[in-house]
Amino acid sequence: MRKKTAPDVSRREFLGSACCSAVGATGLLSTLGSLRLMAAAASPATAVAQTPPRAAAIAPDYKALVCLFLNGGNDANNLIVPTGSGYAAYAAARTNLALPQTGLLGLRPRTADGRDWALHPSFAEVHRLFGEGKAALLANVGTLVYPTTKAQYTARSVPLPPQLFSHSDQQVQWQHSVPDKPTQTGWGGRVADLLSAFNSSDRISMSISLAGKNTFQVGNRVAQYAVGTGGATTLAGSTSSATSLDGIRFRAQKDLFAQNQASLLETAFGGATGDAIVSADLLNSILAASPAVATAFPNTTAGNQLRMAARLIAASPSLGLKRQVFFVQLGGWDTHASQLTNAAPTTGAHAGLLEQVSKAVDAFHRSTIELGIENQVTLFTASDFGRTFRSNGDGSDHGWGSHHLVVGGAVRGGDLYGRMPVLSVNGPDDTGLGRWIPTTSVDEYAATLASWFGVSATDLPVVLPNIGRFAKPNLGFLT
Repeated sequence: MRKKTAPDVSRREFLGSACCSAVGATGLLSTLGSLRLMAAAASPATAVAQTPPRAAAIAPDYKALVCLFLNGGNDANNLIVPTGSGYAAYAAARTNLALPQTGLLGLRPRTADGRDWALHPSFAEVHRLFGEGKAALLANVGTLVYPTTKAQYTARSVPLPPQLFSHSDQQVQWQHSVPDKPTQTGWGGRVADLLSAFNSSDRISMSISLAGKNTFQVGNRVAQYAVGTGGATTLAGSTSSATSLDGIRFRAQKDLFAQNQASLLETAFGGATGDAIVSADLLNSILAASPAVATAFPNTTAGNQLRMAARLIAASPSLGLKRQVFFVQLGGWDTHASQLTNAAPTTGAHAGLLEQVSKAVDAFHRSTIELGIENQVTLFTASDFGRTFRSNGDGSDHGWGSHHLVVGGAVRGGDLYGRMPVLSVNGPDDTGLGRWIPTTSVDEYAATLASWFGVSATDLPVVLPNIGRFAKPNLGFLT
């Protein structure tokens, strides 16, 4: 049995991965221009085998943004729960979805709104980080075209995001943040385009996805590069000895990709694929030579993705990167059914997902402390939408505004930012069934993160074209 140092897949699977790594949602074969985005992941100059440089200290001006996308729509009404005088109305509206008060993790935000709040019992590690001032909560964030009141929503007197409550549409709108017009890029990709000059090398893209292709990281110049939790994807035979049958076949494939083909398209495809092979070899060799991250991570989907993000951050000096953007994703949040178990309301699908996030995020934060860059890495959550306040009998349905989490040494933690909605079905913040109209826009959330990352006030409209419509381009949760 041959030893594998990274995922070992077939040629067909590799080419699919190369497409994803290079251009993400834009598609490899859409245009030859899209093919040339492969250069952001690896340039032809890397065709000669290279010896990875020695591990070096992470630069003091290094920064990383890590997007943790909760795919399916998190029921944030059970993430932040009212206690005290607000609990009875919560329990009456949520019926079987209501969490018992016993076990809720009380919050004491620095800025009080006159109501009492608590976290889900499964968010114990995040609760500790909140108390330590390393985590902040963001209230009722969602996609908006303009600030919107209930009266405006009802009268349709301001434009609304198209296809509200639709998974696919709201995922894309969260990730590109321009709901009122077509766009080919994500806001993370536009940030990368602006700040790529911080990096001394583009051999490996500064935009790395641990969860396949996504809209968030699609840029005009910087292409997303997909990496698995075990390293860069390689062709079958790439890890075999040069004299073995697999090794000989692999060399023949590389030679074939390097040749000029009959058409420009075939030549571009071969060159892009050859570059992707070199990128995978280079990245895996650098990861192998980089110091191990000693922090223990949970062996879960979120834990394994964030462990690889930590390894890639540790390798940033060898990659020549002072700015990195990561995309991590956890599915399963579309909790129409079996959200809770009747025997124990604090267990079930939703509780398990929250526990996975809490433990993985805590391990990732501890790894940044280990690496000495706690203040230089910020993790934030995003999701399709929130879910309805009212139960459907076995779960919750698609909503709109939702609550989110930001973690890192630069976070002004221990506080709840934005405005929590009035938790009343058919109340002043409800479109119906407890679908909260967002009181903070995705634009404001993203602008705060982008500004911390290094985007100037002048360039913010390049990243977020609609930011001028909203009152708070900086929500203040980052130093």
